[in-house]
Amino acid sequence: MKRTGGYNVPLAGRPAGSVLLLDEPGELHLPLASRRFHFRDVHVADGQEVRQGEPVATDPDHYGLPLLAPRAGTARLGEGVVVLTDVTEEQEEAYQEQEPGEHASKLPGPAARRRQTMLDLGAWQYFSDACTGELADISADPSAVIASTVQLEPFSARGDVQIEKRLAAFTRGLEHIQSLLEYQPIHLIVPDVKDELARRVRERVRGYAHVKVHLIPLDYPFDDPALVARELKLTGEEGPVWSIQARGVLAVDRAMTQSRPVTVRIVAVGGPGVGRPTHVKALVGYPVEKILAACDVHENVRVIAGGALTGEQWPEGRVGLDAECSSLTVLPDDPPREFLGFARPGWDRQSVHRCYLSRLRKPFAEELTTRLRGERRACVACLACEEVCPAGIRPHLIHKYLYEDALEEAEAARIDLCVECGLCAYVCPSKIELLEQFREAKVAIARELAEAAAEEAAAEAEAAAKAEAEADDGREVSA
Repeated sequence: MKRTGGYNVPLAGRPAGSVLLLDEPGELHLPLASRRFHFRDVHVADGQEVRQGEPVATDPDHYGLPLLAPRAGTARLGEGVVVLTDVTEEQEEAYQEQEPGEHASKLPGPAARRRQTMLDLGAWQYFSDACTGELADISADPSAVIASTVQLEPFSARGDVQIEKRLAAFTRGLEHIQSLLEYQPIHLIVPDVKDELARRVRERVRGYAHVKVHLIPLDYPFDDPALVARELKLTGEEGPVWSIQARGVLAVDRAMTQSRPVTVRIVAVGGPGVGRPTHVKALVGYPVEKILAACDVHENVRVIAGGALTGEQWPEGRVGLDAECSSLTVLPDDPPREFLGFARPGWDRQSVHRCYLSRLRKPFAEELTTRLRGERRACVACLACEEVCPAGIRPHLIHKYLYEDALEEAEAARIDLCVECGLCAYVCPSKIELLEQFREAKVAIARELAEAAAEEAAAEAEAAAKAEAEADDGREVSA
């Protein structure tokens, strides 16, 4: 597959390469919902004493995926949350090499048992289907695995930060993943750069016959698993394609090498609203306000759960980190007006178009804010979205179909190939919320396809029943 589109998004507030250890919390607020998971089955009662690593709830729609208690404490049930009070302190280890052994030990038992262990200890949530983004099917054997060390969306938790001091743990995690497979390869995605860490990663996996290394450019979003799968011609026809990021490989090592529940993660805190952009080592349920305070977040800011292009505004009333959040983007919510802003010279902003005054400047990182900078308007067919789209589709055309509620035409224009990277919305001069529109349309199309399939199945069942009844009548007449 020939790469098309992509865009380097230089934004101010990139998290530093260090990892900050937070103070032990007095309370943990465990949300019962995240972007993909809904932990509807609660397993603790109000006032119950909970052990560290004990499942407080599970998601029945995702193989009983557990929400684990990061610390021991007393459960208090609230609306959509389990609060752990009187939390027992346990000093987290510094983020550096902890070497139980150079390689993964050979674990007994079939692969199915090892998968169940990963599920029980909280590591399975990091396995996704590369083509759909949904949680990987724990019972299906994959045709290949894509493991990525790269996170290119601005303010995402950087892969280099996560594996630099855990490189041996990372390679052990790859060995554990290989133990789940038979002959299927692991495609390791590393950045096409010449730095020391990239060299060390390639050197570590050189003797691994099952690992194939692939280099990708640093333009966003070429690290997207769906794009990587298409480039490698992994269609999923021979079995699902698993994808897992660096944090997931490390989670596998924690669960399988140390038999420890995965309740802690590296969270990136970045954006121009942060005084000290960095990474923090945080527990699930850790109060977000304390994380922001530790990173010297400014006043009058808007917090985004996720990266700058695909994240969503932090839910009102949510206190603690949910089970999937790995980055917090913080933007000034009441920024000062740009000098000569009425003339819109574009001195302080980036644009895919070559008409801004900033083209006269040296490369710089833009101070992204929540200011709209102009009014929304209709599509002007500038084709900027098509130029940067990595999926090779025509977002402006699909937008016009969706504006007319023409879902069939949007489906024919291959909206299914959209990887929801958000670049089209980022470069759009008309400020059209293309990402949100496409997400909603894909859900609506999937719903219509499911309804059509159900109607077809019902019609086939009715026809079969009618044919059977006619056959019975014929047998009675013959008798």
